[in-house]
Amino acid sequence: MVLDVSVVLTWILFLALFPVSYYWTRRAYRIFVKKDYSEVALKRGESPLNPKKWAPVAGIINLAAAFAAGWTIIGVLFLGYPYETWSALAGTTIWSKILADFLLRQQAHPFVFGRKKKEAAAG
Repeated sequence: MVLDVSVVLTWILFLALFPVSYYWTRRAYRIFVKKDYSEVALKRGESPLNPKKWAPVAGIINLAAAFAAGWTIIGVLFLGYPYETWSALAGTTIWSKILADFLLRQQAHPFVFGRKKKEAAAG
């Protein structure tokens, strides 16, 4: 194996799956077990009006992504997945999680036409 840019990036992708999977599992644990909705569907650091409503969806998104990342790790370490397979799984998992969180955030914070209530009260 020759150490070049592609090998380094491959290792970075694989090693990044460990903390990412842990982080997503911890977020699902906080949502489902501890009932902590402080990180549900944040938009510009603000929670939606009713974060409890969106918590099950956010928890399922995090749990599914953590499971997929964990399965990819197990596949590489114990099942011998080839590079093309596990990198496709990892990339699809990461991008699907980003897209699902974006869609959830957009649903939880609907677009409001006209002036916002805070701006109308201040101005």
